[in-house]
Amino acid sequence: MDRTTHDVPVRDGADPLCQLSLEQLRRRTSVKWRTYPEDVLPLWVAEMDVRLAGPVARALTDAVALGDTGYPAGTDYAEALAGFARERWGWDGPAVERTAIVPDVMLGAVEMIRLVSGPDDPVVVNCPVYPPFYQFVRSMGRPVVEAPLGADGRIDFTALEKAFRDVARTAGQGAGRPVYLLCSPHNPTGTVHTAAELAEVARLSRSHGVRVVADEIHAPIVAAGVSFVPYLSVPGAEDGLSLMSASKAWNLAGLKAALAVAGPGAAGDLARLPEEVSHEPSHLGIIAHTAALREGGDWLDALLAGLDANRRLLSRLLAEHLPDVRCTPAQGTYLAWLDCRALGLGDDPAEVFLRRGRVALNSGLPFGTGGAGFVRMNLATSPELITEAVRRMAAATA
Repeated sequence: MDRTTHDVPVRDGADPLCQLSLEQLRRRTSVKWRTYPEDVLPLWVAEMDVRLAGPVARALTDAVALGDTGYPAGTDYAEALAGFARERWGWDGPAVERTAIVPDVMLGAVEMIRLVSGPDDPVVVNCPVYPPFYQFVRSMGRPVVEAPLGADGRIDFTALEKAFRDVARTAGQGAGRPVYLLCSPHNPTGTVHTAAELAEVARLSRSHGVRVVADEIHAPIVAAGVSFVPYLSVPGAEDGLSLMSASKAWNLAGLKAALAVAGPGAAGDLARLPEEVSHEPSHLGIIAHTAALREGGDWLDALLAGLDANRRLLSRLLAEHLPDVRCTPAQGTYLAWLDCRALGLGDDPAEVFLRRGRVALNSGLPFGTGGAGFVRMNLATSPELITEAVRRMAAATA
């Protein structure tokens, strides 16, 4: 048993996914490691099994030593995002004056939807999609209209245009308009939308009077050879709104902070965001996210290389142990979307893998239409845990 009392930041260049033992991980008190009994391998919720990046750990340590734990202020986070976007995506779009800090991406999305639509206006989503898209929208009292993805996991523009036509007919007659809540990169499939696809989204949304709010929380996490394209960077997206954060790429979910970014045509909408919203993010969260974006690039590159290796590993393991499971390696995110329908385990194979194999995966059912028979696996862990998880899953089907 490892009796180390404190984790230390991983050095730059080392694979962050290979730094912690199972014994160390089980000392964590977050939801990933405390939801299930200790005999269960948790490869479900979007937390990574990594130590903090060195620059992030140092920024937090310095802030705590100084007692810098007050309310958030300033534009450091927005400036850091602007620098990261120029370096990584060749994009000068996130102008500081068109940004606002928000508590996190989903609460930010709720605020953006309120800004650009009326209280009864519908919200379009591409299913299967991140379950909080349904939960948060419905908690606002808004109807959710599904535009299913194509069989290839990409946006089906025939289905999307049909949904846009439907919501344009049924939208309220007040000042509001229907909204398209875009997931980019897409969770759970890991699809990274192309510039051409996003430009078509912009064209259709303008044509049908639909406002676009993009959840781009997974933007920094792309596979080798894949380029992320910010929605606001494509022609026609000037009236769009985006939510971005360092949360997923640097494992900072417990340090709440995100940024809302407006296109030039949506600056007036963002200016109406209630001031109190900017008081809700964590000051320590903003410090951590800013350090990640400014100084965490080497750590991120090491993580991306580790995730590429884990995607290849999963493909080999499935071919060897679960050949009937279909999985297209994700272009982005650290998630794998596994089609288990050929295994004959019913609509919820995650329940079988948990009960028989003691592996916790996300059930596909809460992801909406198209999720039955699928599971979502978190690959942001060590190769050893992925290997053991697939071994257990195969045993569960025997």
